[in-house]
Amino acid sequence: MRTKLFFLTILLIGQKLSALDNYGDAFIASSIGEASYLNPVLAQDSASAQINSLIYNGLTKYDKNLRLTGDLAEKWEIRNSGKTIRFYLRKNVFWHDGKKFTARDVLFTYKKLVDPNIRTPYRSDYTLIKNVRIVNPYIIDINYQVPFAPALESWGIGILPEHIFASGDFHNHPANRQPIGTGPFQFISWKTDEKIVLKANRNYFANRVQIARYIQRVIPDQSVLFLEMQSEAVDEINLTPDQWQAYPQIFRHYRKFHYPSFSYTYLAFNLLHPLYRQKKFRQAIALAINKPEIIAGALLGHGQAATGPFPPQSWAYNPEVRDYPYNPQKAEKLLAELGYTSKNAEGYLTKNGQVLEFTLLTNLGNKTREIVAQIIQSQLKKVGIKVNIRILEWATFINQFVNQKNFEAILLGWNLGRDPDQYIIWHSSQRGPGQYNIIGYQNHQVDRLLEVGRSTFDFGRRKKIYQQLHKILSQDLPYIFLYYPETLLAVHQRFIGPEVAPAGVGWNFPEWYVPKNLQRYSYEN
Repeated sequence: MRTKLFFLTILLIGQKLSALDNYGDAFIASSIGEASYLNPVLAQDSASAQINSLIYNGLTKYDKNLRLTGDLAEKWEIRNSGKTIRFYLRKNVFWHDGKKFTARDVLFTYKKLVDPNIRTPYRSDYTLIKNVRIVNPYIIDINYQVPFAPALESWGIGILPEHIFASGDFHNHPANRQPIGTGPFQFISWKTDEKIVLKANRNYFANRVQIARYIQRVIPDQSVLFLEMQSEAVDEINLTPDQWQAYPQIFRHYRKFHYPSFSYTYLAFNLLHPLYRQKKFRQAIALAINKPEIIAGALLGHGQAATGPFPPQSWAYNPEVRDYPYNPQKAEKLLAELGYTSKNAEGYLTKNGQVLEFTLLTNLGNKTREIVAQIIQSQLKKVGIKVNIRILEWATFINQFVNQKNFEAILLGWNLGRDPDQYIIWHSSQRGPGQYNIIGYQNHQVDRLLEVGRSTFDFGRRKKIYQQLHKILSQDLPYIFLYYPETLLAVHQRFIGPEVAPAGVGWNFPEWYVPKNLQRYSYEN
């Protein structure tokens, strides 16, 4: 065993050293929508998050096994019975413009996060902080009013440079489109509706970045993206289930990765509407939806029925929660109790001459969601509900409809953090503009569980709190929780480094490289 370990160590060292000789090439990624802000305090969309994660660093991050570790912070101490975190910051970190990173940048970022004039959806993670005190340029104390369980994870948010953002309009600052960070990649250019280009940060504090360029292309249609993959014009693609099962020769230049995602897809109604606010209506919808049919027809089996807001691999998941069974007869009975007892010539329910119908919105470019919407439309028609489907470009969908609460029903999904704190999604205080309680949900018991859950450190007690939350939300149905999808990913085979881990595939992306003899693009720096 000792000999094998020694050989493995030599092998790994050899691989690490070989990477140092392979600077170059580009990684071409894609997004169905345009990024909004290259500013982690303001950004809410996945396209922005994808870029921000490469430009900025937080104080903490998750490693491959989902353990919190230091990023801009070398280490930390928990003090004062859990109410103080002392972060010890790295001293060898520079912003992309050459200025030194210090505790002042952390304090500045905190002030922006709690400023009521700043439109950030993340404020609730920082409102329990009593004060932030700089001990010296590389030691900073975060003092909380009460212990806050997700505190360490919350400091994974990207830290902003004070010297850049100190003056000017924060929401319209030039740095929101030309960012300066500390991360493994530096900003080069942004061509609206086309691409964002980054280059390797050759002075990155954590490791020597080997991929010379990172390019995020905007490709709104998944079918077009699949064609781009077949011509090797993109290096990574999240596949639809039918693409995953395409002929093997299509993937001869790509490695495929398959693993459970930390996400769910849902159907939600605007609870400001008096009908949709009634639990009986939402129960009828849940009973009329056949989830196994959706998973078989839209996901081709690559997923499982969702029972609540936590996926099975989360420690907060409640395995005892039972899903609403498919029961269209009971759904029709509940709708009759709401006064929908007559049907028109087309078979749709009516009340006082008005057809029971709603418009379901979802985003352009996600073929799976479009198929799911069509299946839901067909299933609800069987119980007399007319569903009108509208597919919208991503930015329009989010900015003009979701954020403005200008919708009847939406089909969307959540990519979740590893800590089960979902205060920003469900708490009634989070219903304002730009916040994540987009449906206007209010439940005093849920509010209380969310408040206690984030102030409880005992794991056993905290687990019971979130499992109770899972149970209540599954019964109250603020969302119709549809399914937990699987991640179906393809990465071009010339890249060395992709590895499936509990954190996914891209957890070590700054360490990936392409051997010189396989590189496709040349860059001088």
